[in-house]
Amino acid sequence: MSAFITQLERCWAHSDSLVCVGLDPEIERFPRHIAAHASPIFQFNKAIIDATADLVCAYKPQFAHYAAYEAEDQLQRTIEYIHATYPRVPVILDAKRGDVGNTAERYVIEAFERYGADAVTVNPYLGTDSLEPYLKHADRGVIVLCRTSNAGARDLQDLAVGGSGQRLYHVVAELAARQWNTRGNCLLVVGATYPQELADVRRIVGDMPLLVPGVGAQGGDVAAAVRSGQTGGGTGLIISSSRGILYASGGEDFAAAARSATARLREQINAHRVRPAH
Repeated sequence: MSAFITQLERCWAHSDSLVCVGLDPEIERFPRHIAAHASPIFQFNKAIIDATADLVCAYKPQFAHYAAYEAEDQLQRTIEYIHATYPRVPVILDAKRGDVGNTAERYVIEAFERYGADAVTVNPYLGTDSLEPYLKHADRGVIVLCRTSNAGARDLQDLAVGGSGQRLYHVVAELAARQWNTRGNCLLVVGATYPQELADVRRIVGDMPLLVPGVGAQGGDVAAAVRSGQTGGGTGLIISSSRGILYASGGEDFAAAARSATARLREQINAHRVRPAH
């Protein structure tokens, strides 16, 4: 088992939470006193993190939300702050990288060395050799897109392959379970907006952890996602919400509102989790 999975399991237990807060900054939506700061993204993130750290199992900064503002330095500071202040909480860099092997090696350096992320999201479209540069870092998590939360996911991910009616996302799940997870550090992305597909993937991959976006602003049903995706032990999920937490309030109480939104989501999730008898 990888160091990332061990850290994740400990955080699930410590926080009694499957909630991941997506740190997707949009300066236009910040309260005025934060937007006027010299490092507004870092200050916003810091306030959100301080308000929610005891309620979460992970944080997930989305790379494009920093690059668009030329704020990669504030992304780096955010990850460093989480590691220094709340070291039990893992950080997932949501970058969705996918390229040929030698370029993938550069992306690995970016994610794991430059930013120090504990895990990174990747695109499997180029196949096994494009994933191996990430997977060989056995201490880090590699989170592979499988069945995403957007409406257009059906265009490719639901395509029938072979003669058995198997879907493309089934193939990705099977490759992850049988071939890519030899070091115990592979996870999959499966959207909460498609609970039947989430259940399909869970059947294929066993107890492999799943990153589940799509609750909150995207409308995924929390109860259906938990029932479809949890393991027999009531874990196995990293349920991510971004806008519904970050922008629960646009005023000076934004951090307190984010805490309340995180606590509500945790309560909703926990109401549907299996609780094994001890």
